[in-house]
Amino acid sequence: MADRIARPRVGHIQFLNCLPIYWGLMRSGALIDVDLHKDSPDRLTADLVAGDLDIGPITLVEFLKHADDLLLLPDLAVGSDGPVLSVNMVSTRPLGELDGARVALGSTSRTGVLLAQLLLAERHGVRPEYFRCPPDLTQMLLEADAGVLIGDVALRALYEAPAKGLEVTDLGQAWHDWTGLPMVFAVWAVRRDFAAAHPGLVKEVHEAFLRSRDLCLAELDQVAEAAARWETFDADTLATYFRALDFSLGERQVAGLREFARRAAAYGEVPALPADGPEFFQG
Repeated sequence: MADRIARPRVGHIQFLNCLPIYWGLMRSGALIDVDLHKDSPDRLTADLVAGDLDIGPITLVEFLKHADDLLLLPDLAVGSDGPVLSVNMVSTRPLGELDGARVALGSTSRTGVLLAQLLLAERHGVRPEYFRCPPDLTQMLLEADAGVLIGDVALRALYEAPAKGLEVTDLGQAWHDWTGLPMVFAVWAVRRDFAAAHPGLVKEVHEAFLRSRDLCLAELDQVAEAAARWETFDADTLATYFRALDFSLGERQVAGLREFARRAAAYGEVPALPADGPEFFQG
């Protein structure tokens, strides 16, 4: 069959927030049918945009920048409809007092960083001085009044920072309070050229991801117990975290995605979505 020319090259982010998407792939043996590439979000995004990957996770901002070359996989994302727990701004003072202050961007997640900038500019009316640095909270706050953290280090800060007298703003909750909508941080996309050439393969990979996610969500406590064996977080913390995440991309999530795209485009960071966008893979 023409659709069986090659195993799809599929990206895998080795972060806790993606574990529920990939857990069932290991359980089901579906990994045998794909060429899985494990790497950082930045590298996987660059590979997908360059055509070195066929299917993979991509931060929402980068998807919006490259939507002409990509299609969204339906009902699959990483986001939150309220607190996300692992996308945080840690500050030494209230956010409304950060005008002109230094804010450290200790993350490679362009979506989380842009969300923080939008919230500070539009909701709190402040224009800090931003700079990038490694995601080490102690080092960040030696040089800045606030820092943006994403991922495992942000989850750790959520529990440790308040004891140090620091304020922690959950950016997923802040977005929800601001707009009333879910926040989508990352999506799964397929290159348009690959989808046109191999729609059957794309459908199989997409369905495997959905089965994996659903299996994991039905067994979250067991997944958390297993993950706690190699993570620094205990099983209860991980189970709470996994339950806070939203791995769907339904009507509300798409509305949140479109609202973020609208605000990001007005801020000058991404192209505007077409009126009927975003465009999905139709398998």
